[in-house]
Amino acid sequence: VQLQASGGGLVQPGGSLRLSCAASEIIRSYNVMGWYRQTPEKRRDLVASITSGDSTYYADSVKGRFTISRDNAKNTVYLQMNSLKPEDTGVYYCKNRDYGRDVTSWGQGTQVTVSS
Repeated sequence: VQLQASGGGLVQPGGSLRLSCAASEIIRSYNVMGWYRQTPEKRRDLVASITSGDSTYYADSVKGRFTISRDNAKNTVYLQMNSLKPEDTGVYYCKNRDYGRDVTSWGQGTQVTVSS
């Protein structure tokens, strides 16, 4: 499956952005979609994830500010980011882990910059 990420941009502290990750096909088996933020050391840290059963996970740093959701009709997962802080800045990647087919797919990154 191919993933297309979008929605990044420049926003002031306290602002909001919504990232989208569209999959090229319907994934019928159990899968987990996650959003990752790349650190300056090029490590990709998990920010939030959602399973095909709609169970969610959030990193402590974003709890209460970010919301991950999915629209199965559009094969799309969203990351609503509110109350953004400068430390949220980075390149955000979406990843899908399809446990049925044992396949991991990454989307291209989308840059989020939080700055005044």
